[in-house]
Amino acid sequence: MLEIKSNDAESACKIIVVGVGGAGNNAVNRMVDENITGVEFIGINTDKQALQLCKAPKLLQIGEKLTKGLGAGAKPEIGQKAAEESSEEISAALKGADMVFVTCGMGGGTGTGAAPVVAKLAKDMGILTVGVVTKPFSFEARVRMQNAMLGIQNIKSNVDTLIVIPNDKLLQIVDRRTTMPDALKKADEVLQQAVQGITDLINVPAVINLDFADVQTVMKDKGIAHIGIGTGKGDEKASEAVKMAVESPLLETKINGASSVIINISGDITLQDASDASEYVRQLAGNDVNIIFGAMYDENQQESCTITVIATGIDDKQINTPVKPVAAATASPVSATIAPQPQAVAAHTPVAPVTPVTPIQPTITPIGVSSADASAAAAAGPRPTLGISRPSEIKSTVEPKSLKIPDFLQRK
Repeated sequence: MLEIKSNDAESACKIIVVGVGGAGNNAVNRMVDENITGVEFIGINTDKQALQLCKAPKLLQIGEKLTKGLGAGAKPEIGQKAAEESSEEISAALKGADMVFVTCGMGGGTGTGAAPVVAKLAKDMGILTVGVVTKPFSFEARVRMQNAMLGIQNIKSNVDTLIVIPNDKLLQIVDRRTTMPDALKKADEVLQQAVQGITDLINVPAVINLDFADVQTVMKDKGIAHIGIGTGKGDEKASEAVKMAVESPLLETKINGASSVIINISGDITLQDASDASEYVRQLAGNDVNIIFGAMYDENQQESCTITVIATGIDDKQINTPVKPVAAATASPVSATIAPQPQAVAAHTPVAPVTPVTPIQPTITPIGVSSADASAAAAAGPRPTLGISRPSEIKSTVEPKSLKIPDFLQRK
């Protein structure tokens, strides 16, 4: 009889979450606080002081020679060079991983520039690489949004799957009195759901089991992705849960036209629940979609269920929001709108250099003076300088003979 021995510690899939830059480090901190299990955390930054605030067990200060530990100064090209300088240390930290999540906030220096380099190193090592990034708020500088769109295109070329979270979505779901830290936590929930959902899907045994190979099938070289988790109760619990997962409020992506979808359902489920969830996804994605289904029965979730949906192969146009070009004195190489790429880029493609956008040089007009008046004044030539000047010679119009001079003043 063949005896099969299993070592859970050795057979478990090794998943690493890498937070790059300030926003990435903050996302890692919140996941550590939530006690997410089954994953390892790494914090990467150019700013030495900021990195010390990261709660990840493993910290990497990159570009120490280049930045002297002072950060990238909101310059993506500095972040990229810093990561390239420390590429050996990054590769060593990722060694042995089966799956890596690279998370950052796009638009700044370290995240925008370094995250694509980190992703490329992981992908070149044969690791399934997923990017989870945020886009800036629309009220932030236009240059920051343009840098973010270029960074998104860069990291997309160096990951298997990319999830993009627009920060503007937070304004639609949070109350007016919600504090900034609490609002930003909502954005990190997408990363948390993605990591926890995939970890549970791989490591928790189920009635219809899914493994890491299934995840690879759906997420390997698939481009833009959508991920969501939903819950439901009662007779229509599966329908409620799958709708919530598909209509993730923090994402601008939809599963319409997706090429592959993982559906994982857990709880007090019936065969009809499984059918309802699968049929709803098929109606949205189309009959040609490749659906991989997993189910775990949990009697402790009475009359309730949880559904995780991971959809990939989504049209790039769903995230490529047009950005108006900056009218600068010198032309900038950054395109106003990032054109979608019809095919995946090979893993060995080098990271494209990040070129900063030249900011607008403002023309200052005095307060209370219209532009037309200012132009007329400029054409008239320089105005006299205000101040103290020597008066011109004073000439009297009085005849000298009509003046009577006192005797004591007359010359004798």
